[in-house]
Amino acid sequence: MNSGVFYALAAYVIWGLFPLYFKALDTVPSLQILAHRMVWSLLLVVVLLAVLRRWAWLRVLRQQPLVLARFALSALLLSGNWGIYIWAVNSNHVVDASLGYYINPLVNVALGALLLHERLRGLQWTALGIAAAGVTVMALEVGHIPWISLSLALTFGSYALLRKTAPLGALEGLAVETAVLFPLALAYLDWLGVHGQNAFAGADVQTRLLLIAAGPVTTVPLLLFAAGARRLSMALLGVLQYITPSLQLALGVWLYHEPFATAKLVGFGLVWAGLAVYLLDGLRAAWNKPALPASPTLREDAGAVAPKP
Repeated sequence: MNSGVFYALAAYVIWGLFPLYFKALDTVPSLQILAHRMVWSLLLVVVLLAVLRRWAWLRVLRQQPLVLARFALSALLLSGNWGIYIWAVNSNHVVDASLGYYINPLVNVALGALLLHERLRGLQWTALGIAAAGVTVMALEVGHIPWISLSLALTFGSYALLRKTAPLGALEGLAVETAVLFPLALAYLDWLGVHGQNAFAGADVQTRLLLIAAGPVTTVPLLLFAAGARRLSMALLGVLQYITPSLQLALGVWLYHEPFATAKLVGFGLVWAGLAVYLLDGLRAAWNKPALPASPTLREDAGAVAPKP
């Protein structure tokens, strides 16, 4: 097997199994889980950077202050995405969370058209329309907009938009983002401790270890994805990415027995149809595009943005 396929599959499967991890922490408030994820992720990333001796990127932050401002904004979007996802899983909305990552690629296309003035092909407009119809069906069924799904898609879509042109790689970018969030997370945990509300302090050993594991749980699939992205075409990555929401959907329906009524099935079916049109259009465009020499720089940047539930 191509090693890139193995790395990418491993990353997407781990992300797809995230509900199992967060459900194991359902006795801990979602905001506290989020804070621990920020703290332990930064500590692990700093250790990895020290082992790899990758500090040259710090010069970029010193020479270009606007880069730090951009990463501060991306950190806020990332924390919002993480927080909504954790809350959704532990509030029995795994199916809704999976929908967010199904429609995320289409949200990326829409944001590109609206904010970057990218011209969409006819089939891309068709894909967006079909998916929008699916979301509308589900909104009518529940009586309100599926805000969990749309919030996850929009926060990560906006995050990806910022990271698309970021001058730092996946690991370095995560280091900056978690460093921005670290003081807030640490201050919040300290405040909880002062008021006797810190779940970590009164938790059993298993829960404490699970909270500490938030570091590797966040960082390992990101590194696997970056390794896979450097070895695979973006077209293949685009197909493989649907492993994550598919696993989440299966867990939500079959393991956690979340409702999946007819209207939701119709809505998901329309979203899947829109994605099929989108994928077919992308494959057709890739097939008709003249082959270009491989660019190491571009392949490195391919790992800069990854779907991190």
